[in-house]
Amino acid sequence: QVQLVESGGGLAQPGGSLRLSCAASGPFTSISTMGWYRQAPGKQREWVAHITSNGISNYSNSVKGRFTISRDNAKNTEYLQMNSLKPEDTAVYSCNAAVRVEGTWSTYWGQGTQVTVSS
Repeated sequence: QVQLVESGGGLAQPGGSLRLSCAASGPFTSISTMGWYRQAPGKQREWVAHITSNGISNYSNSVKGRFTISRDNAKNTEYLQMNSLKPEDTAVYSCNAAVRVEGTWSTYWGQGTQVTVSS
């Protein structure tokens, strides 16, 4: 069974930093694009960033210049470095990945990790 497990969430002060990780495990043969989404209370889930298997990344305008997505293909892990955090970054952050299992591509999601930005 393919699993994505996030870690690194928590409480940060405005202007502070946090680093999220998302590790994939299970019987897959390939991972393509990996991404991060977030959902704040009372709001719809929002795309944050994604990165392709060859390292091309894209960001939402709300985080561009402050967040950096990266991945370690050898570890099947993606990261989200979040700097200059703002209270409006408070949300549950979830990772996802396009994963190939026995020739079929599917999207898998992590369980989510809470990020709270508050003084």
